[in-house]
Amino acid sequence: MPSVSLTKGLRSEYQTLFDSCVIDSGKSGEVEALITKLGNHRERYFAVAEALNIPWYFITVIHNMESSQDFSCHLHNGDPLSARTVHVPQNRPPKGLPPFSWEESAIDALKLKRLHRWQDWSVAGLLYKLEGYNGWGYRLYHPHVLSPYLWGYSSHYKGGKYTADGRWSDAAVSKQCGTATLLRRMAEKALVELPLPPLKQSVARHMRQGLSWVRYSSQGPLPYARELQEFLNTFPGIYIKPDGWPGEKTSEAFQKVTGYYLQGDPRVGQ
Repeated sequence: MPSVSLTKGLRSEYQTLFDSCVIDSGKSGEVEALITKLGNHRERYFAVAEALNIPWYFITVIHNMESSQDFSCHLHNGDPLSARTVHVPQNRPPKGLPPFSWEESAIDALKLKRLHRWQDWSVAGLLYKLEGYNGWGYRLYHPHVLSPYLWGYSSHYKGGKYTADGRWSDAAVSKQCGTATLLRRMAEKALVELPLPPLKQSVARHMRQGLSWVRYSSQGPLPYARELQEFLNTFPGIYIKPDGWPGEKTSEAFQKVTGYYLQGDPRVGQ
């Protein structure tokens, strides 16, 4: 299958989609459960990540998509570790004898994609490699559908998918949480800290002067706070849930953009 280059335009697309990603309300409980489950195995992800110098959260979201966080399956495609892979890519790992450990298979899968040589782990770089891990079929042959491998369970995906290798259905709907969707929620919960590009100071000044009347609240939602949260989410590297409650995370996002916490935040003046 032809490859796709990470152009300036594609970088911008990835960042815009990630910044505007909203989890489907009906799937939020399932997404929270997935995040809790993957947190129970963080040390295993860390071990592989450290061996290859790859962010641990990149591995977790692939593991969730490829084998539902099952450590008895190959990271390549979800085939059982009791034998070499049967589905594409076939006959992996090429060395050693089954049954394979999850770690040795995972390292083989990631090296096969040359991810241990990849250096750009920005949001755009992450999403580029995540989409490439699954393949470019959506982007090249069905561009009207954003890949559910990235955007399943989010506002960016409604339907259309490959039901088997090379078999397309406009009516089929993915039943998995996309890797980007999962990463977005992890960022919202401050479980991962993604690289923050430089912010436009003129816009930050505008926010400080025009939106600082939204005060900090430790009790619950306030008027216009949701609008502030949605605006903050348009900045690269800001990922907060737009729930109308301008608490600690909203104030921290406001401070990251403007240099100031919201009025009423206990940290003001410290």
